[in-house]
Amino acid sequence: MQSESATWTAFEGERMVASGSKLDVVLALKQAGRTENVLIFDDRTGRQSDFDLSGSLEDVVARLSAGTENRARSRGRPKLGVVAREVTLLPRHWDWLNSQPGGASATLRKLVDAARKTDAGGEEKRQAQAAADRFMMAMLGDQPGYEEAARALYAGDSTRFSRLIAKWPADLKAHVERLAEPAFA
Repeated sequence: MQSESATWTAFEGERMVASGSKLDVVLALKQAGRTENVLIFDDRTGRQSDFDLSGSLEDVVARLSAGTENRARSRGRPKLGVVAREVTLLPRHWDWLNSQPGGASATLRKLVDAARKTDAGGEEKRQAQAAADRFMMAMLGDQPGYEEAARALYAGDSTRFSRLIAKWPADLKAHVERLAEPAFA
């Protein structure tokens, strides 16, 4: 899977209360005494995430650090980020892959890397659209113009998108604009 998000953003109602790395967000929330009624989002995906904010600041930081250390000690080749998964192909595909220099795994990695390079801009745009849409659905789904704004986002119509979200709550609007920016580049 993809690497962990570089930034996370926390909201209390319509107000953004923290943004940054996981540790930055956790520290800001704990120090401000905001551990309830806060929604935290992964800025890369737009998905809501749950952080265990129970206990003291030291407890929370220790849990966060332990989680990172446990992932680093997983089986396989963790320094390379290798994850074993199942791939289902037809026999003719396996025959071709196995005849390639380096075998099936090396060939699949090369094919994936080549496809990522070829469509780098398109993938970034799709990821930005999906992240902005997920966040909008979670936090702004009942706002006037939400559905039309989502259509404008996927159509790449930044002017219409900006007009439709103009009256949304300031912090939520600013965050949606930041998430959607690569979609309009």
